[in-house]
Amino acid sequence: MYFTGIIIAVSTFLTIGFWHPIVIKTEYYFGTRPWVIYLLIGLAAVVAAMFIENALLSAVVGVFGASALWGIGELFEQRKRVERGWFPKNPKRK
Repeated sequence: MYFTGIIIAVSTFLTIGFWHPIVIKTEYYFGTRPWVIYLLIGLAAVVAAMFIENALLSAVVGVFGASALWGIGELFEQRKRVERGWFPKNPKRK
């Protein structure tokens, strides 16, 4: 039996679960300004994935990078969710 697909699926699920609270906390404490950090992390991971010979590890690193890049959009969407009152606004941040 081959478990590569299942491992990639579980890794994708866990990676998305990893980024979700990070996006929420980033917006709460820093707003959308750190989107550049997400961009650098995402691009670094995607480029690194292209140089990793092991297909499984390359896929996991690529998914991590793609999730970081997707997090940029989610960071700006999170700002809208806060404005709508769906999430709390940080009273210490202007």
